[in-house]
Amino acid sequence: MNQPGAVRRPLIAGNWKMNKTIAQACELIRELRACTLPAGVDVVVAPPFTALQAVAAELRGSSIGLCAQTMHENDHGAYTGEIAPPMLREIGVRYVILGHSERRAYDGETDEAVGRKTRSALRHGMTPIVAVGETASEHEEGLTLEKVTMQVRAAFAGLGAREVASCVVAYEPIWAIGSGHFEEPESADAVIAHIRRAVDGLEDARLLYGGSMKAQNAAALMAQPNIDGGLIGGASLAAATFVPIVEAAYAHA
Repeated sequence: MNQPGAVRRPLIAGNWKMNKTIAQACELIRELRACTLPAGVDVVVAPPFTALQAVAAELRGSSIGLCAQTMHENDHGAYTGEIAPPMLREIGVRYVILGHSERRAYDGETDEAVGRKTRSALRHGMTPIVAVGETASEHEEGLTLEKVTMQVRAAFAGLGAREVASCVVAYEPIWAIGSGHFEEPESADAVIAHIRRAVDGLEDARLLYGGSMKAQNAAALMAQPNIDGGLIGGASLAAATFVPIVEAAYAHA
């Protein structure tokens, strides 16, 4: 976890979404482990729940961190189909993605729910990667800064600056996710700079860009002063497309 005043170490997180069987997940981890990843970058992978335990075993002795794609806010209870924080910690999960736009859109996650999950993740020693971003219509109407400010303030409500600094925020313009289009580096950096000023502690937190980041644009994005890495979707599903992004992060650290 990042601490206030510390140098922001680059972070590249691969969100596999609803992809990879257990066998495929393990094969990809073996391919990643066979590569020489730069030591100056934190690398995290987020397999589907079914593959988490098998991937944890494959990662044993590796510097690659294990991440969950979401979690429930409560420790246990009658929540069919949900996964509790202690279940994730038991198998070695260190990071958890919260509030991804697909969860907000398809599963009804609210800003307030993301805040409760963020506080729960911290209680259980996991680093939240809180995803925020605007829709295409919000972008066109000039509402980007208003939208992301509202989202981060709800996510970190009730937390002190030191706790906030230990978290990660991923700015993902929703219109860019999986589209092949991405926000211009300078514009993305301006939004992320605004996010840094929205909540006490975020000036020291790691802030990522997501939304069609790939090898071809990673260097330009991560050359920006406020972008500390990326939350990677499709390009994280193969070592050949994921590793060059990690290398770009190291080159611009």
